[in-house]
Amino acid sequence: MQLRLDAADRLVELVEERRGPVYVEEAARRLFALRHAPVGMARSLLEDVVGEDARLAWRGDAVGLADPPGADLPLERATFVVVDLETTGLRPGSSRICEIGAVRVRELELEEEFELLVDPGMPIGPVISALTGLRDADLRGAPHPAIAVRRFLEFAGDAVLVAHNARFDLSFLDRETERLTGARLAGPVVDTVGLARRLLAGRTPRAGLATLAHFFGTAAQPCHRALPDAQATAEILIQLIGLAQERGALTVADVVDLAAPRVRKVYAKRSLAFGAPTAPGVYLFRDAHDQVLYVGRARDLRARLRSYFRSDRQRPAVESALGALERIEWRVCGSELEAALEELRLIRELRPPANARGSRPDRYVYLRRRGDTVVCSSKPSAIGPLRSRARARLAARALRVDEVDDPARALPRLRARLRDLADCRRFEDAARLRDRIAAVEDVVRTVQRIQRVRQTRCCVIVPSSEPGYARGIFVANGRIADVRTLAGRVEVDAGLAACELPGDEDLDELLLIGTFLRRPPPELSVAPLDAEQILKRAAALPRALTRPAARRPPSRARAA
Repeated sequence: MQLRLDAADRLVELVEERRGPVYVEEAARRLFALRHAPVGMARSLLEDVVGEDARLAWRGDAVGLADPPGADLPLERATFVVVDLETTGLRPGSSRICEIGAVRVRELELEEEFELLVDPGMPIGPVISALTGLRDADLRGAPHPAIAVRRFLEFAGDAVLVAHNARFDLSFLDRETERLTGARLAGPVVDTVGLARRLLAGRTPRAGLATLAHFFGTAAQPCHRALPDAQATAEILIQLIGLAQERGALTVADVVDLAAPRVRKVYAKRSLAFGAPTAPGVYLFRDAHDQVLYVGRARDLRARLRSYFRSDRQRPAVESALGALERIEWRVCGSELEAALEELRLIRELRPPANARGSRPDRYVYLRRRGDTVVCSSKPSAIGPLRSRARARLAARALRVDEVDDPARALPRLRARLRDLADCRRFEDAARLRDRIAAVEDVVRTVQRIQRVRQTRCCVIVPSSEPGYARGIFVANGRIADVRTLAGRVEVDAGLAACELPGDEDLDELLLIGTFLRRPPPELSVAPLDAEQILKRAAALPRALTRPAARRPPSRARAA
């Protein structure tokens, strides 16, 4: 299933890149890495991909984007089904549906309702239980999510789906629908959040369901239960359609267009990412003056770059960089680890404005004694370096002078004090102490981690961007001593010799290496600093991992 969905996503991007239908032979060659694909064979290979994805359609002997079904239907004749879900959590992969509520709106009149409890097959948890009032006992014996979604789809039929924050509800419905049918939900979808933001701009500060229900004075009041929330959303939909008609909206397509997000104009720049390879690497966002705005890394350059233009807004600094973006440069690396090291080097060298949250060695701080107090200082000591000055200051306020050399000793005393404050109902003092305890715990973890990585002596072996070779990253004496392609015994001996030379400690590089050693990706292998062991591990690296995708030119620019 996942392979077919990935192929459909790639095919949609190819059609967008070509700005029109793509001949079936070319589509098959691109998707399945074929040198030659006759029309008949190519069509048979793509039949499942095109037939089961509502975004795609056959255009003779070519594949193009499909027209949404029902999009040209007049609003007065359209049927909408407003749906709301209650779930055990926020992520479709790890959470499940526990209630479905829906209301059918036909010809702008409220009609039939649908309400069904769902047994998620997992505890709903105290937070969700307190929010919705549902208990595990209420859901026992209810239909399984797959059965519940099938009943809902029968109720919805070919109607236009509507939801408040549709991305959330549709993600859960899509997941269950894929399990049932192998395809996503088809047809247009109206998100009342986007529609309200567009039609009520300046008239209401928020587009939350409770805010809109109050604004329009709906009879149904949202209360974090599926059917009442769907009823309120249905009333809000009718009001919003009236406002849309005042703006000239005539069809479902007009309303869908009004509800589409408008704030992220960067979607028009998605062609800048076309052609990015599916290999690890780093990427640089450049403006009209070729200045670097942002540097990032990715295990899959194509997927990561595409996500910037197809997801929600990024954090403000990155969103600003996307607004000024004129060109994307990417550099392929042999592994994600090398991409991470290259990203660190580029951020230090170029200081891109959107990478302001990156680590800065000149801003690191330490904890040390000053008279009878513990202070946060830039002067090196045994407790540090620490990246967060704010957390270090909180920890300093909690520590005594005799505890600064071993902050972990302070934790039993601080936790006992926290219990006393809670027992005495001094909750404000307890909250302040809780934050300081968390800061001390963070300092302890950081110091222990630094001590571990400083003692690391190994050679990290990863694939090279040169086909058939491996790269060795030699770590010793608190630094990366050498990085080189392991083409033979001479290169290994040179790397080992570099490990014995003196050099300055680089904490950022060490912590980065430590992160990969704690959770190593499948292409990474670790060997002790022994020539025979290194050569053996390098030779054992799977050939598929040392043969990356064909390299692209390091720089690529397209007109938006």
